[in-house]
Amino acid sequence: MTASTTHCCRKPRTLREAARALFGALLLAALTAHALAAGVQMRDVRLDHGDDGYQLSTDISVTLTQRLADAVMRGVPLYFVLEFEISRPRWYWLDEDVIERSQTYRLSYHALTRQYRVSTGALHQSFETLDEALKLIGRLRSWTVVDYGRIKPGESYVAALRLRLDVTQLPKPFQLSAIGNRDWTLESDWQRWGFTAQPQEAR
Repeated sequence: MTASTTHCCRKPRTLREAARALFGALLLAALTAHALAAGVQMRDVRLDHGDDGYQLSTDISVTLTQRLADAVMRGVPLYFVLEFEISRPRWYWLDEDVIERSQTYRLSYHALTRQYRVSTGALHQSFETLDEALKLIGRLRSWTVVDYGRIKPGESYVAALRLRLDVTQLPKPFQLSAIGNRDWTLESDWQRWGFTAQPQEAR
């Protein structure tokens, strides 16, 4: 009887342990998938001719880590900086820096209205969901980045673009938490491409 009773008790315990192990594996897989999905990816970048200069348009996929999403919900604003550069390669010396431009987006959440808000300069726009707000940050159209007078026709140039979370604008306690913490790091690689400036009449 004793041997039989011990055997019966082990079986449910084994099933419970297996269930816990399976749940843990599924949870780890879900967290890993979310961590891999979080980030900034350039989907499309275009430098077109405008009336007064070259205009930049881009579509960027922005996905927050769970830590960042929770911080926004708790009232911590996040600042994203879109950085653009143009340089001219020189074989005999360092590359010439032609232009450096940046644009800052402020992402916040308002508990009273239950809406996310994106601000850039004097412009503000509210959204029902976080995904909608992030889509606005990642969608840029016809931003004049350089006047034609700064670009020499026939010369070759290299343009570069990236989007990053500016952790220096976080509240001080969060800045300390962000040091060396991947949950607080969000930025794309530099997207670089070459182009040759066209003469005025060819535009």
